[in-house]
Amino acid sequence: MQSYMVGNNDIAQMLALLHELQGIDFIRQLRLITERREFSPLATDPEIFIVGGETSEDYSPLLNAARKAVEMGNRVFILPNPKGCRTADYIFERKGVYKMFDLKTISGRHSVDNRLSESVGQTNRVLLHMTADYNPGTLARTIKRYFELNANAREVLVYKGKKQISVTRKSLEDTHFFRTFIRRYTK
Repeated sequence: MQSYMVGNNDIAQMLALLHELQGIDFIRQLRLITERREFSPLATDPEIFIVGGETSEDYSPLLNAARKAVEMGNRVFILPNPKGCRTADYIFERKGVYKMFDLKTISGRHSVDNRLSESVGQTNRVLLHMTADYNPGTLARTIKRYFELNANAREVLVYKGKKQISVTRKSLEDTHFFRTFIRRYTK
């Protein structure tokens, strides 16, 4: 039996095990988590799946960003928050590709730095849901700095209105990254 099958009886164990897995084992574990029968689709949003109730104080921002992710073509699994384990907020599935994201809703003018640093150690992908006006140049520099300070970072996904901007290490290598990011963010 492969190591990614460990903890298959308890979703909290399965989520904790993600911190030890890499590559294909990590992806398999994400898929196994989404297949658990604890997840049920929301009656109002059948492409959004939850475990348990809708009582968390974080539920409303989680649901709002999940709805945007569905508009972008994803099935979204809102993850439970087990005690004693730092976990991300979502697993996105799109065309058989699984990715885990930590949500950071940005509602203030100077909060991206702090919010991104909170994600270090939870997952290597962050979703910034922009609900406030934010200077696009400052945002681009902050995202670049996040990648420089976090060797494990793979993607920062930015949702602003109906726009989705994916920033990866490869996109940062483009000499026109800042210009391209600012144009896409403000267009």
